[in-house]
Amino acid sequence: MKSKLLVVDDEKNIREGLADSLKMDGFEVVTAAGGDEAWNRFQKGDIDLVITDLRMPDISGEELLKLIEAETPGVPVIILTGHGTVETAVEAMRAGAWDFLTKPVNLDHLAQIVRRALSNRELFLKHRRLEEELEQQKQFRTMIGSSAPMRRVFDTISRAAPTKASILITGESGVGKELVADAIHELSPRKGKPFIKVHCAALSENLLESELFGHEKGAFTGAVARKRGRFELANEGTLFLDEIGEIEQNIQIKLLRVLQEKAFERVGGEETIETDVRLVAATNKDLKEEIAKGVFREDLYFRLNVVNIHVPPLRERKEDLPLLFAAFLKEFCKDNEKSIEGIEPKARSRLFSYDWPGNVRELRNCIESAVVMARGNYITEDDLPPNITLKNEEPSIRIPLGVTMDESERIIIRSTLKAYKDNKSKAAEVLGIGRKTLHRKLIEWGDVDF
Repeated sequence: MKSKLLVVDDEKNIREGLADSLKMDGFEVVTAAGGDEAWNRFQKGDIDLVITDLRMPDISGEELLKLIEAETPGVPVIILTGHGTVETAVEAMRAGAWDFLTKPVNLDHLAQIVRRALSNRELFLKHRRLEEELEQQKQFRTMIGSSAPMRRVFDTISRAAPTKASILITGESGVGKELVADAIHELSPRKGKPFIKVHCAALSENLLESELFGHEKGAFTGAVARKRGRFELANEGTLFLDEIGEIEQNIQIKLLRVLQEKAFERVGGEETIETDVRLVAATNKDLKEEIAKGVFREDLYFRLNVVNIHVPPLRERKEDLPLLFAAFLKEFCKDNEKSIEGIEPKARSRLFSYDWPGNVRELRNCIESAVVMARGNYITEDDLPPNITLKNEEPSIRIPLGVTMDESERIIIRSTLKAYKDNKSKAAEVLGIGRKTLHRKLIEWGDVDF
């Protein structure tokens, strides 16, 4: 899709000459004979860049610039004038002009400036989209992603959270199962009530039983006072049991009873205590396999798994990496008082090609390390942890001697698209170009199959 430019000048020959030249350079161009006409045309909302004369009889170029800045920040405006003074140029740049050129204009130089400005606009729009997506996901706390698998996760959370149903969250270590539990509680009617978390794998059977159900004074050695358990403390709220697949059969039976009867007794006690708790559990194990082995009760599994939310591993949703990069860079730059503007293409390639066995937790640690180690304003390949850069030999592209620059560009782009299974967003991200730029090049080359 061609970028659309608006050329504004009250002199017809100049206006039409600029338009014809820019069209030959591959741009779509519309024109206006004055600032008033230009502003009306701009408000239709499809203009990517404006080139305007400074001196015009109705709305001046500087006034038009200010209107555009107020209405649509980020649209580049290039000012042209036959009255080139330093003072005028400074005022235009202060008002937000992308560049300032005096007439007569060098058309090749103008085309170069336009391309740079449009490239900058693509980066601006991309950054704004990332910020908007992050803002939209605030309801899911720190869960980040816009891929199809993550959209399914968000949709299931949104539908299940308002109910009383038990939820089983599954997925590998480090994918963010606890964040899903957080979001479920925050989006439920129980928000504001207790939200209690228990890491089942960290406690022995006896300690876990006491932790969940409480105990009476003297129930066992060391029980010097009555203790309320997590089910009591979470009454009217949510209880999150992490690593539910690690609990012993004896505790499984007691859990099943609580889910069925909404009641339990403290260890060593006789009083039956009723409880109103919404149970959310998580595991990185395949509980169906555990059932087949005889180590997990099938009846408890069905009670827990009323709603299942499977959080995909990071290697299956790498299109979310740019969002995660942006979020973690922002977080760790603030923590470390650094100003890092982005990640260099070679470093991005490493990050995209890595499989992330530790998932989002590992990526988060990686970006924190890279921010700390970075010497400049961009994270380079040398700033990444060794396990990322030494894991596998990075795929390479062979370009024979004697090939032109244009053909080299085609080889690089086509090879990158192939490596990322024709995913244009991923390929553009790794190549360090905008998706619109990539799409335009493919159209120019006739690569309609991509």
